[in-house]
Amino acid sequence: MNPFVVPRQSLPIALVVLLQSIAPAMIAVVVLLASTTIFNQRFDDQYVVLAVLTAALTLLVVQPPADFTLRLGANFRSAFLRVSLQWAVVVAVLLFLGFATKFSAEFSRRALTAWAVVTPVLSAGAMVVLSAWLRRLLVVTENVRTAVIVGCNEVSLNLAKRVKETPEACIRVKGFFDDRSSERLGLDERSGEPPGLEDFPLLGRLPELGTYVRKHNISVIFIALPMRHVKRVMALLDDLRDTTASIYFVPDVFVYDLIQARTGELLGIPVVVMCETPFHGLRAITKRMIDIVIASALLVLALPVMVLIALLVKATSPGSVLFKQRRYGLDGKEIIVYKFRTMTVSEDGNDFVQVKKNDSRVTPIGHFLRRYSLDELPQLLNILQGRMSLVGPRPHPIALNEQYRKLIKGYMLRHKVLPGLTGLAQINGCRGETARVDEMEARIRYDLDYLRRWSPLLDLKILFLTAVKVFRDDKAY
Repeated sequence: MNPFVVPRQSLPIALVVLLQSIAPAMIAVVVLLASTTIFNQRFDDQYVVLAVLTAALTLLVVQPPADFTLRLGANFRSAFLRVSLQWAVVVAVLLFLGFATKFSAEFSRRALTAWAVVTPVLSAGAMVVLSAWLRRLLVVTENVRTAVIVGCNEVSLNLAKRVKETPEACIRVKGFFDDRSSERLGLDERSGEPPGLEDFPLLGRLPELGTYVRKHNISVIFIALPMRHVKRVMALLDDLRDTTASIYFVPDVFVYDLIQARTGELLGIPVVVMCETPFHGLRAITKRMIDIVIASALLVLALPVMVLIALLVKATSPGSVLFKQRRYGLDGKEIIVYKFRTMTVSEDGNDFVQVKKNDSRVTPIGHFLRRYSLDELPQLLNILQGRMSLVGPRPHPIALNEQYRKLIKGYMLRHKVLPGLTGLAQINGCRGETARVDEMEARIRYDLDYLRRWSPLLDLKILFLTAVKVFRDDKAY
């Protein structure tokens, strides 16, 4: 699946993407088993070896194109031609291995011929069906992302037109930003719109871009300025770092300190990702499955402890057991985060005051819970809800967010991923009170480094080090 389409995928979308990748291998094995049964062949060790080799080769070779779901002309015929060519490669490799090892004579010719003919037909059919299913999942209102294009030229006009004609792209272009006048751009003098694309007006000049993006919650920005304007591009990126918008550059030249940079194409037009989430496609599946499996296991193990903590909180101070606080989640959208109440107050407004050492607001049991991070156990529920992840930038109270986003360049980029129960900053000692701007800056550097370096192994390493450091941390109070 194209990584430039709906990068923050829901679990159903991610699972269909996974099925697209593994369906041909599964079909090849099932058809082999069916062929041996029909032709009265015993599925013995030699057929098991053939099935394993076939599955491995098919996973490597028989795959749909990255933009298969976006090809409006994609049908069974085109899918069958592609799969047949890929399947021919698999069969050729298997034939070579069979002759080289002299095992080919051990197999039924009729069974293998039927298998070789039927497999690509069923695989192509499966790809078409899964593609149609994926389109239905993609083309829903909550998946549509609003976009603006910086620079009005032939490439950007072509991009806007293709996006408009392809609802599966899940992008709605609001218009263009350009410093040139309508006359210089060759636009219609009365409407001020690109010829033939009346739905995409000029929205303003480049200095107005940042304000517009923040005001209208724009999700995607395509920068189509010539490379001779590199200083302008860098200035725009500086201004846009106070947003959570995904930024793409057209054409493909790297000019900046990028987050999860990669090249590719969107609807046939080359683009470079300048700032995007690391979680798309199979990465999204891996990340979410790790969260669900580990969070579920931890919740089951921690349930008796959580019940005991709830009783202690209720018995030692008046108030609710759980403290619910508004924080910023993915793309800077508000979420509700759960914690065991550890203070005599429940602050969730503009007058939020960070907890300090020996803070009189913290209850006696609260000191113990905060010292060992036990107050954060209810956030396992946030993870299962999909609001948080096991690992990621820690979510900050909204008042704290609004304070530091104005002081630290790139602060809002940490919201390109789900907030985490723990993170790279926390295992490197950046937790607790941030009384000075430089303390928060250090935390943000680690958060952005996590976005650049993410891998499943990094997540597991952070979880392990968190478990080790929780007993030696002197900044939790």
